[in-house]
Order: sequence, then C-alpha cells, then structure tokens
Amino acid sequence: MWQNSPPGSLYDHIRVAAFSLGPDGRIEQWSERAAELFGIAARQAVGRDPLDVLAPAPTARRRPLTDTPFLGEGGLDGRAWTGLVPYQRGDGSRQQGLAEIYVMPGENRRGERSALCVAVDVRALRGIETDIAASEAVFGQSPLGFFFVGTDLTLLRVNESFAQAFGRPADWHRGRTPHDFLPRIEAERLTAALRQVLDTGKPVADLQLVGPVPGRHERRRWSVSLYRLHSGSGRPIGVAAIATDVTGRRRAEREAAGVRRNLALLNEAGARIGNSLDLETTARELLDVAVPQFCDLASVDLYQGLLVGDEAPPGLADGSGELRRVAYSSAVSGVPVDADHKSVQVGEVHRYPFHSPCAQALRTAHVQNVPCREGDEGGGPELGAVVQSTLAVPMVARDTVVGLAQFSRTKGSEPFGERDTALAVELAARAAVCIDNARLYRREHERALILQRSLLPPGDPEAAGLDIACRYLPGNAATEIGGDWFDVIELPGHRTALVVGDVMGRGLRAAVAMGELRTAVRTLAMLDLEPAEVLSALDEIAHGLGRPGGKQSAPRGVRGSIRPSDLSEVYLATCVYAVYDPVTRRCTVANAGHLPPVLVEEGEPAMLLDVPPGMPLGVGGEPFEETVVELPEGALLALYTDGLVESRDHPLDEGLEAFREALHDPGRPLEDVCDHVLGVLDTHHGEDDIALLMAKVRGLPPDRVGDWTLAPEPRSVARARELARDQLTAWELDDLVDTTELLVSELVTNALRYGEGEIRLRLLLDRTLVCEVWDGGLVQPRRRRARDTDEGGRGLQLVGLLSAAWGSRRIPRGKTVWFEMALPDGDSVPPDAVEALLSLY
Repeated sequence: MWQNSPPGSLYDHIRVAAFSLGPDGRIEQWSERAAELFGIAARQAVGRDPLDVLAPAPTARRRPLTDTPFLGEGGLDGRAWTGLVPYQRGDGSRQQGLAEIYVMPGENRRGERSALCVAVDVRALRGIETDIAASEAVFGQSPLGFFFVGTDLTLLRVNESFAQAFGRPADWHRGRTPHDFLPRIEAERLTAALRQVLDTGKPVADLQLVGPVPGRHERRRWSVSLYRLHSGSGRPIGVAAIATDVTGRRRAEREAAGVRRNLALLNEAGARIGNSLDLETTARELLDVAVPQFCDLASVDLYQGLLVGDEAPPGLADGSGELRRVAYSSAVSGVPVDADHKSVQVGEVHRYPFHSPCAQALRTAHVQNVPCREGDEGGGPELGAVVQSTLAVPMVARDTVVGLAQFSRTKGSEPFGERDTALAVELAARAAVCIDNARLYRREHERALILQRSLLPPGDPEAAGLDIACRYLPGNAATEIGGDWFDVIELPGHRTALVVGDVMGRGLRAAVAMGELRTAVRTLAMLDLEPAEVLSALDEIAHGLGRPGGKQSAPRGVRGSIRPSDLSEVYLATCVYAVYDPVTRRCTVANAGHLPPVLVEEGEPAMLLDVPPGMPLGVGGEPFEETVVELPEGALLALYTDGLVESRDHPLDEGLEAFREALHDPGRPLEDVCDHVLGVLDTHHGEDDIALLMAKVRGLPPDRVGDWTLAPEPRSVARARELARDQLTAWELDDLVDTTELLVSELVTNALRYGEGEIRLRLLLDRTLVCEVWDGGLVQPRRRRARDTDEGGRGLQLVGLLSAAWGSRRIPRGKTVWFEMALPDGDSVPPDAVEALLSLY
C-alpha cells in the first residue's frame, strides 16, 4: 500500500538523500532531499563532478575526474562503491559534514552506464545509534518493569525486571496477551486499559493489579502506568508500560492505615458511645462505630437479669445465664451469625452452651478469637460461606460482666490481628461502662415514671381545632417528681380546655397536691363551668388540701379566707385555665396568680396576653376574671410554668423576653418549636419543674359547620330533621342519617316544649359528629326513667342510648343541649334506633 510519507518518517531521522550519475561520471539528477542535505540546489549540481560539488578544493589541489574511484578510462567502471565523503554545505553556512555514499551501477535507456548514489549523513546516523544504545541500556538495566504492546494488544518485548516480577523468562512473554500471565479479572482490566490508551491516547497511571507469581504462594500487587507510542509520522504503533511491584509498600501503607483507623475509631467511640442513657441506643452506638469501619458483622448481648433490674442474675458467674440480643448490625447481606454457630434475632432471649467460646468469654472475662471454617461441625451454610473469624469480647463494667459483644469479618477481609483484638476490647469496655450507667439510670427512671405517669395526662393530647405539643421537665431529674402539671380536656361542642398549673414546693408533697388539683380540674371541667367558675371552685379545694377535714377546718366566720398563721398548712398553687372554641376561634382565659400565656401570630412578634393575674389558688376570698381573645388561624398559644423563664442566674423579665424571642417562627412544626424553646432557654438549672403546653390554632372549616335558626313553632321539628339529613348527606355520613334525625327531633321537641325564644341547631364535624340545640330557657334537662304507662319522658333516654355522649350546659342567654356521635369506621355498627326504642318499653 503506497502512501504519502509525511515529515517525521525514518528517512528524515537518518537524513537519506539520492542523486544519479551519467555515463561520464557527472551528476545527471539531483533530488530535493540531496538539495536539503547538502544545501546545494539542483542547478548548481547537475553536470558537475560529485566530488567537486560536495567538497570543492582549490585548483592546485584538484584531482582529475579520472581519479574518482568508480570511474575508469572509459567512464563508469560498472562496480558498486561505498565511501565516506566530507562535505561542506553550499548554502553559505559553511557547516561541515560527513556523508557515506553508496554508488549502485546501472544503465540508462540508451544502454549506457549510469549509477544511482544514496548518501546518508553519518553524524545523524551515529546519533541515532547512540540513542538506540541508550534506550537499550535503560530498557535492559532499569529496575522497573518495561513492556511494549503492539496494536493487536500482544506483547512485543519485555525487559528482565518485568520478567522477574512476573516469574517468567523475557522471551516467553513475546507474543503473549495479559490473559497468559494474569488472573482472568485482572487480565480483563489490563486489556481494557490498553485498549483505552491505544484508542484515546490518554495515559493511565497507577493501575493496581493483583496476581500470583509462579513458584510462590503469596499474591503480589503491581502498579502499572500506560502511555501510547507513535511513529515518526504520528501514527500509533503500540502501548508502552511501566510495572512496579508495590506489595511491600502496600503492606506498609495498610499497616499505617490500620493504626490511623484504630485511633480514629477510638476517637469516634469516645464521641458517639454513651450519648444516651438508653441501653439499646448505647448498644447500637457501639455497632455504628464498629460496622463497617472495624468489622463486617457485630452484635451485642446483655444479661436478661440485669435488663429487668436484678443485680446478680443466675448464671452471671459461669456464663450460662440468659442473654438478650439488644443490637445487631451487618454490612453484608445474610442472617445474623454467631461464633457459636447459631442465629439469634434482635430481642430474642437465649443461652450459650457451657463449653462454647462465647460462654468461655463470659466466664473468664477474656476475649476469644474464634476462626470459622467451612468444615466446622454444627456450622450452618451461611457460616462457612460468609464469616471468616469472630472476636467474642466480654463487656466488663465495674468488675462485672454485663454482656458480650461479637465482631466478625467476612471472607475476603483481613483476619483479626493482635492490634484488632486490643481495639475490640477497648471498644467493648467503653460501651460496657456506658451500658451499666444506662442500666442504673433505667432502673431509677422506670420507678419515677410509674408515679409520673399517674399524675400527667397519658399519651399525646388531641383536640379539635388545635395542634398540641407539650413538654415536662422535673426539677429533680433522678425522680422526675414535681408539682407542675398540664392538661388538655375535651369539652362538649368540640371545645378544649387547656390547663397549666404549679404547686408551690417540690418533691413528693407537691406532687401529691398536684395530682389532687389536676383531678379536681378535670371534674370541674366536665361540669362545663366557665373558666372563672372553675378557678373559684378550685381555690376552695386548694384551701382545704393538707388539713384534716378539708375546707371545714377553716377558721369559723372567715369563709373563703385564712389567717396568716395558717399559711404553712395550706397548699398554694398557680393556674391558668383557657377554653378554646374552634368554631368561633375564641379563647376564654382565667388566671390564678400564674404567668400570662404567650400569643404568637404569623408575621408578628410574640406578646403576653393581657389577662388579670388573680390570686394564687388556696389564698381564697378573691374573685377571678375572664378574658376573651379571638385567635387568628395559625396562631400559637403557649402556656408554661415559671421554671421555664426564671432562675437564680437571670430575673423573670429577661427569661420572658428570651422566651418570646424563641417563639419568633411559629410556622415550624410544633414539636420542633417545643424543642427549640427548651434548647434556647436555660432548662437544665434543676431549680424548678418545667411544664410547657403549646397549641397551634386551626379553626374548624366553615364547611364542617352547619348552623341554623328555627322559629319556636311545631313545624320547626320537621325542618330540623330535613336540615340534619341534608347536611349529613353532604358530609357523606349516610350511616348516621336515621339516628341523627331521630335525636335532633327529640332535642328540638324538648326545646319547643320546655325552652324559650328562638331555637338554634348546630352540627359540627371533626373527629366526631356533635349536634347542639340552643334555646333561651334556663331549666336544665333531667333524665328520668318513664313508667310503662307514660306517653312521654323517654326522649333523653333515647338520646343516651343512641349517642356516644350527651349533656347540657349553660350559656349567657339560656342553655345548650348536645349529643355526640362516633363517625363510622367500617368496622363498628351504629346503634339500631328501632331496637333502642323497643328497649324503652
């Protein structure tokens, strides 16, 4: 295949030129390469003696043409000649050179003798020979492994260093591919890299290859760098590579990295383990540190007896006691596997056999390194296929073994060494102390919670039209017993009572008084009294607490008040009682010597509600006032005790200001707002209990309210049934239509018969369905049992049978009778109205 020879070809490097001689020995043709090599143009050379052209001499020293070696008497002698001819460039540079000329005889088309002369620059040729010799020296004597790969990805040549590194003679590699001296996966990686370098021209540095060496048992690691080779014309002709054995360096790097990793693990363990006084959390923190940085699988078992509060559970000394798996972590897929060839799930209670390595570790308090082999008797298939070795590490705290930690590495990972064993013991010891602290704390904490749960509302409070979040922090963190309390009480008509109180004093005495006052508040709230009336009744109750006989022990003639000498016998408390109506979004607040609630509206700074402070409960004799506040949608109402905003480190005003600033963003989730407030304020001073109750307003949507006014006439009964039926149909509560129609008819009929003025019917839909019938009469309905001969008197009995709850309450201008229905959930069946009617007779 003929192609153009671009600059940079082999002939350019060795500087080859050609010219021809005629029968008379003179230059007949002069090539452009000859002109370039000797600096003489063709017009200056053609027709002249070649020696005269290449090396002109003075006339006196000029030799005749016949003295030229390849000329005879008759012209060219027909023999081939080779000789060295010094020359001087004719371009004016006077540069000296030495050319080796090869004269090849021939004939022209007329049959006359002629010759083709090829001239080579000897100095350029000697330079190339020197470069080749230097390259051969570097290639052959370098301690680095060199190899060349052709465009077909077969090895063209390797040096002795490469041959020794890969365990084969140098000649053996010629014509081989990477698959002949490397494992399949590594050979494919090297082949792909060679092809990439050959195609793109981008070099590849530090390609790590791992493989065995013939005659050796160890695996070696090589670092290979690749770059593409080009011909003088720039055409790719192969890939050159340098291979270095980095096995020793890799081992040293691995050991140094192991030391750094262990130090980092210890540092991380000190920062992460023990941040919680919870047993399971502390165990998980240990595993989070260990997996996968230290091992591939890990588990923690604790003695069951210690978890339930026993100081010395059976089997603690000999390691045969019951243990419970409290934490497990794995960086690989598969079931939990133990050193004793058994799978235990988290939460499962189990025992280790007496002669097992785990039982021995528990019994001796010394770590056991258990290798796991595929042929181990009793091992499951997962054990031989996954786990390489396991460290069974006893967890010792205060000279007592509290449990066992197991750390396992899978096949393919490095086996545990002495440094790893020491690290595992240190990690387990740190976790053991934290777990023992958590155990002691849990024991005291659970005892305190038994009392605390009996005094505070259970679960997360729920209320119609309000999102509720609450926090309680006792002044005594060890017992969690104090006199602060909060409560959320559901009232008729989807209204909600919010209560926060503080009994003066601390400890069990204040906690008992708090429990009595909280119970009294709930009882008074169920009577549906106004907030001021609730506090007045509560004041009388508080006045009698702590005295034999209660209120009757008050001094004669001083009803509702006490003498100063009796103050030591009286429980004093402060309290805020607020009632929220989600339909009107109005909140009625009464205060008994407590700090005022804080209101935060969207886009506005937090402010203290202007509520008359009142006197503390238990002082007696002072009336309480009410304040009505309309709360906008999305507003935040916060009720709290003085422990949140007052301490010996700062006055009350500064605490209130900090509290208001902490509530600057009410748009966040309510739980986050609570946490933020407790995080910003000084809530760990331990001087007083802290109660915090937050409510975010979300009024009942208008489409969930049906409100109608009916004339005081008999046809309003039918109208009320029609309105109720249409509204429940719109709410898709068809299952409740019949029962609700019947009960609405009864309440409206009673309002016509016993009430006064206009009748108001209201239906409210939230978590339940509430129906209210308002009238201007002051006589409260009374449920009674009708005799068999009575024609009436069964209406309220029917309401009680068919509704979830019912009642009546006073309003400023009359009364309200209500009933509540549970919403259908698909499982429960609503009461049968016919059966309820028949049961009345």
